[in-house]
Amino acid sequence: MTHPTPTERYRAARDLMLRRRSADPEPFHWPDLGERFNWALDWFDAIARGNDRTALWLVEQDGSEARYSFAELAHRSDQVAHHLAGLGVRKGDRVLLMLGNQVELWEAMLAVMKLGAVTMPTTTALGPADLADRITRGRAAHVVANAADTAKFTGSGVTRIVVGGPVEGWAAFEDAYLIADPAPLPAVTAAEDPLLVYFTSGTTSRPKLVQHTQVSYPVGHLTTMAWAGLRPGDVHLNISSPGWAKHAWSCFFAPWIAEATIFVHNYTRFDPARLLAELRRAEVTTFCAPPTVWRMLIQADLSGGPGTLRELFAAGEPLNPEVIAQVERHWGLTIRDGFGQTETTLLIGNLPGDPVKPGSMGRPLPGVPVVLVDPVSGEPADEGEICLDLAQRPVNLMTGYLDDEERNAEAMAGGYYHTGDVASRDADGQITYIGRTDDVFKASDYKVSPFELESVLIEHPAVAEAAVVPAPDPTRLAVPKAYVALAPGWEPTRETALAILRHARENLAPYLRVRRLEFFELPKTISGKIRRVELRTREQQGAELAGEWRDDQFPELKG
Repeated sequence: MTHPTPTERYRAARDLMLRRRSADPEPFHWPDLGERFNWALDWFDAIARGNDRTALWLVEQDGSEARYSFAELAHRSDQVAHHLAGLGVRKGDRVLLMLGNQVELWEAMLAVMKLGAVTMPTTTALGPADLADRITRGRAAHVVANAADTAKFTGSGVTRIVVGGPVEGWAAFEDAYLIADPAPLPAVTAAEDPLLVYFTSGTTSRPKLVQHTQVSYPVGHLTTMAWAGLRPGDVHLNISSPGWAKHAWSCFFAPWIAEATIFVHNYTRFDPARLLAELRRAEVTTFCAPPTVWRMLIQADLSGGPGTLRELFAAGEPLNPEVIAQVERHWGLTIRDGFGQTETTLLIGNLPGDPVKPGSMGRPLPGVPVVLVDPVSGEPADEGEICLDLAQRPVNLMTGYLDDEERNAEAMAGGYYHTGDVASRDADGQITYIGRTDDVFKASDYKVSPFELESVLIEHPAVAEAAVVPAPDPTRLAVPKAYVALAPGWEPTRETALAILRHARENLAPYLRVRRLEFFELPKTISGKIRRVELRTREQQGAELAGEWRDDQFPELKG
């Protein structure tokens, strides 16, 4: 009797997840792939050899484009793997990879996997100090970067490989293509061997180092594929920058697990009209964008329709209901929200075909033991911190934070993995996001969810983005204050402030009213997430708030 190979078991789990719906009564079991597994060899190469369908489609700002088939990428990543091995990259070595959305990024990701080395994806937005920190704390042995970024690397002790050189002291990445007939690489990794080390985006603290294994992301992203509704042959567009986990989610694992085409539109300045035109021209079927992009798109002209789009979804931060409603009105398609972290794959989401409840993120994904835990009692509750039950530890959870036992102990305390996010669950099992544990605050002894208030504010046409934080108040202890980024065409005047405050007053309960407002450029991480911690600190330090408007300044709001 022959036993199924890891590839066959992986495919069976993939096919089951392709058909999965939240209403399915049977429990989902993560596949047992045995002791050895290497996604690049056991899955990607298995679907790619001899396959001429487009795996990667890159379109540049000037209109030029390039397409690469699955077979080409299998071959090219073999070339790169042999070249990297010749430069000293060995199993277990950490390779800092700092490239944009270019073919070499996907080749290098596959190649490093094939060698059993560990990729440390890194955004090109970093400067010398951040890179030195990442190389030191991440213990990187090798660096791959574009020629334009090589000057940022000022230290020594690492192998340096440049794309688009030549650069003195750096080996040429392109020499890989001189290897005409690279031999296939053997599977060298155990399932629990490290695969990826990600730095978190650091919205509240110094970035943490998150480690994933040969299965936690490659197998765990079965949940992401299911949430995206991806199917073989789809053309998938995800707006995400390399270096962050979401790029691996939706520009690498999920689409290629589904045998779909990854479509990328590169631009120097975001142009909603151009993006929509490219999306329609390429006949994109599935589209994911962060809430910031969706908010910009609804301010553009959506009258051209959705083209061939079938699935829309968003991740990175909670999605405001008003954005969902506007896209639904114009395109007749519903943006589905989801929740996950760098430390995990998708945990909670609305699967295709599920009824979407406005404001809700959906339900736990198959195989993911989500529990809401009351922060006081430490017991399961209908409102509390989003946690994972470690008694049923899912595949799609990191091994931990590298070299940080204190954070690991905190994150895994009490038999749960703690996400640091708070949510509520209704009678139908739908989970609604409330906020980060650090962001939720009390005003007049009422608990305030910044996200709830921000979702109302963004319904006003003057508001492009908003961040709500507590402002000190002698009577109420704290009151909600909104920092607002204005939409095009609006000026930071008294009249605009009055219009926004009136809108908030008319659409929020009295205890949730926004009492103060300031027009402000919202501070963000380099991955685009709002850093409310900076705004809270600004309030606590009593910064000069010359541009602040208070509701008691407006007689029109009295009564």
